[in-house]
Amino acid sequence: MPAANALRRTTRRSYLYLFLLLCFFCLFSSSQSDELQLLLKFKEALQKSNTEVFSSWRPDNNICTFTGIVCNSNGSVSEIDLAKQHLAGVLPLDSICELQSLEKLSLGSNFLYGTISEDLKNCSRLQYLDLGSNSFTGPVPDLSSLGGLKFLYLNNSGFSGAFPWSSLAKMTDLVALSLGDNPFDNTTSFPLEVLNLVKLDLLYLTNCSLKGKIPIGIGNLTELKNLELSDNYLSGEIPADIGKLGKLWQLELYNNELTGKFPAGLRNLTSLANFDASQNHIEGDLSELKFLKNLVSLQLFENQLSGEIPDEFGDFKFLVNLSLYANNLIGTLPQKLGSWADFDFIDVSENFLTGSIPPDMCKNGKMHQLLMLQNKFTGEIPASYASCQSLRRFRVKNNSLSGTVPAGIWGLPNVNIIDLTSNQFEGPMTADIGNAKFLTQLFISNNRLSGEIPAEISKASSLVAIDMSSNQFSGGIPSEIGDLNKLNSLHLEDNILSGSIPKSLGSCDSLNDLNFAGNSLSGQIPSSMGSLPTLNSLNMSDNKLSGKIPSSLSSLKLSLLDLSHNQLTGLIPQSLSIEAYNGSFTGNPGLCTPNVAGFQPCTSDSGMSPVLRTLIPCFIAGTTVLLVSLACFFFVKRKQKDHDRSLKGDSWDLKSFRILSFTEQEILNSVKQENIIGKGGSGNVYRVVLNNGKELAVKHIWNSEVGDRKTCRSSTAMLTKRKGKSSEFDAEVATLSSILHVNVVKLYCSITSEDSNLLVYEYLPNGSLWDRLHMCKKMELDWENRYEIAVGAAKGLEYLHHGCERPVIHRDVKSSNILLDEFLKPRIADFGLAKIVQANAGKDTTHVIAGTHGYIAPEYAYTYKVNEKSDVYSFGVVLMELVTGKRPIEAEFGENNDIVYWIGSRLTSKESVMDVVDSRIPDSLKEDAVKVLRIAVLCTARLPALRPSMRTVVQMLEDAEPCRLVGIIVSKNGSFKKEGVENSGKLSPSP
Repeated sequence: MPAANALRRTTRRSYLYLFLLLCFFCLFSSSQSDELQLLLKFKEALQKSNTEVFSSWRPDNNICTFTGIVCNSNGSVSEIDLAKQHLAGVLPLDSICELQSLEKLSLGSNFLYGTISEDLKNCSRLQYLDLGSNSFTGPVPDLSSLGGLKFLYLNNSGFSGAFPWSSLAKMTDLVALSLGDNPFDNTTSFPLEVLNLVKLDLLYLTNCSLKGKIPIGIGNLTELKNLELSDNYLSGEIPADIGKLGKLWQLELYNNELTGKFPAGLRNLTSLANFDASQNHIEGDLSELKFLKNLVSLQLFENQLSGEIPDEFGDFKFLVNLSLYANNLIGTLPQKLGSWADFDFIDVSENFLTGSIPPDMCKNGKMHQLLMLQNKFTGEIPASYASCQSLRRFRVKNNSLSGTVPAGIWGLPNVNIIDLTSNQFEGPMTADIGNAKFLTQLFISNNRLSGEIPAEISKASSLVAIDMSSNQFSGGIPSEIGDLNKLNSLHLEDNILSGSIPKSLGSCDSLNDLNFAGNSLSGQIPSSMGSLPTLNSLNMSDNKLSGKIPSSLSSLKLSLLDLSHNQLTGLIPQSLSIEAYNGSFTGNPGLCTPNVAGFQPCTSDSGMSPVLRTLIPCFIAGTTVLLVSLACFFFVKRKQKDHDRSLKGDSWDLKSFRILSFTEQEILNSVKQENIIGKGGSGNVYRVVLNNGKELAVKHIWNSEVGDRKTCRSSTAMLTKRKGKSSEFDAEVATLSSILHVNVVKLYCSITSEDSNLLVYEYLPNGSLWDRLHMCKKMELDWENRYEIAVGAAKGLEYLHHGCERPVIHRDVKSSNILLDEFLKPRIADFGLAKIVQANAGKDTTHVIAGTHGYIAPEYAYTYKVNEKSDVYSFGVVLMELVTGKRPIEAEFGENNDIVYWIGSRLTSKESVMDVVDSRIPDSLKEDAVKVLRIAVLCTARLPALRPSMRTVVQMLEDAEPCRLVGIIVSKNGSFKKEGVENSGKLSPSP
């Protein structure tokens, strides 16, 4: 009986256990089913994502096997980690927060967007939240319910408005707080709530609009390893108690408004590896840093630091990056600097450093950049750098270095810029230059280099810019230089070169700027020079060139031409006998022309040799016989010719973009020589008078494939190529035709055929701004008109950059492309035309620089990349023209200098600034002109990132409205900030 009772009890217990187990499985199954539905809802919200991550998220799979899902021991979802998975869509945060066991949500670095207005109280178990690097909008939601968070990443997430700093009060367990790179609207000082988060080891508040001072209590965060407060508006001194952060590994304070000296106690940060306090107003010396022996990267550029660089820096065994440019440092560099670790780069430009270059910075063969511009360094270049094959940038411009350049320097295999300008180097350029396959810029002017230019320079096939001016190079210009098909700028002036100009230069299709002035070159100017499609500046003055000026030069679109002081003879080509080239031919007594004052009129045999006088009668007789024969031939073929002409007429295709009051035939009949009113970089411009008296301007875009068609008519490949180019042309014209703005020239239609492309614009009767400023009518523009032109043109460019569906980059902003109507209101012309011409070209235009000499942004020369900031630079030059009345290139600026350099060199005092203002502007308005000049200086900053947008330019110009126009007294603050020569950026030195 007891045994039976025991059996019954055991049986009951077994049933009870079974029942409880079944209940558990039922609950578990129900829980998993609920979480499955929540996850599938999450997937559905993001189903447009271009990702394979959801391929495993199927109803027949266990949720714990879903990609990115981690379950706890109870089988419930505890983690969702889908960072960097290309997720796109609006985040369904409400469904996610219903996952009761969720502790980690990591969705950073995706493409999530929309607002987050859901209450996060259901996510109270979260310990890890990462929504950074997305595209949300609106304010950050209330975070006060997330008191258990240890990691919060909202950096670069798109949130705006005021951040709810009070939400941090309960997050006392936070280890990582990353809120940077968001446009928060913070009008208060540094958030003191952060000072209570004593467990933090990461605090990233870079670029989130913080103001005020760094609080003294920052020293309480003793667990910090990474403190980043850069790109804010922080001011005042660095607090001394920052020296309490003994575990700090990285300290980033760059681009603020910090002042004062480095605080005493900074030496205690002995774990510090990366320190960046660049672009502030910090002064004093570097003595407090000499104890930071674990530094790897030290960035202090663009401050007001003074004193010497501590010798201890030479003993830093981990230092690989040192950037101290644009300070007031003196003394020598430690000679052991960079000799321990894999040293990467040094930039100490724009200081007052002396002594020699440390010899061992490339000891380990890893150095990429040596930048020591504008100091007072002396001695020779250490021979060790001749074997530094890792070097990409070698710049020692404006020092007092001397001796012979080590041969290997010329041929460094990875170098892309060698800049030895303005030193005292001697000796030859060696044949090693042929090994520099990646060299794009060679600047060695203003030295004492001698010998012949080695023919091997042609093997440096990446060269874009060469400046060897003001040296003692002799011998001839090697003909092989014509093999440099990427060459854009070639300056050889002020040497003792002799011999003839190589005809091969006519093969340098990318050549934009050519200067051979001040040598002893002889012989004739090669006619091949006239075939350079992008040449803007040609200076061959002060040589011994003889013979006639080639008529082929007439086809060039030159903003500067100087053939003065040679031995040229004969007729100056009619198209060059214009006012724009006054002074270009002086000092050539053998030249003649009826159009240019100071030259003898031409006689029938001017410049004609006796042989030609004998040959010409024979030529005339032969021509007479030939003409008689041709007359018979044309008489027989006349009907066929008329038939061909009608076919050609039928081949024109007119695409209208406005209501037209003319026919294509009216346009075609007027495109003839006598109606040419201008020549641009892309073709001739014709004035067309319609039957109803209305005037139009027609741009004829030259098609460089015409010659190809003549020899390849049967080529299927060429036909396909033509169709592709035509498609590109049509697409670009369609974009430009949609642009409607009062300050942009109207495009009425395009008329195209197999061989020609015509664009029909409105006609502006007052010509271009160039004409009004620099030609015979320049006196008519008073300052009020100039200001109105500046504002109107800026608004036109602003519309192109910001008002179109996609930005339209002009590519050739200049005063001759700003046209004026009958009321002197400006219109932007030729916008985007450089891209059309490139699309329509039949050859590789990758390295053809669009633009005009004097207006081209400096980054063109080494990147070939065009963006809105390139237009801003060019517009800044136009503003300088308006203020000064001078051309972008003038002899008074000095060799190789332009108006930007000239104005920059005069920003030393208010008096010198006033001196650059056009004397025609009344004294009462010169203060107003200076305001516009200040804007021009900002627009022409060497670094694109430092230039304002055109939208900002318009705002600044409107704020600078002349007091005579607005009837108020304007402040007379004439302060300027002159941009650095070489550098900007956190870890990247110069462009």
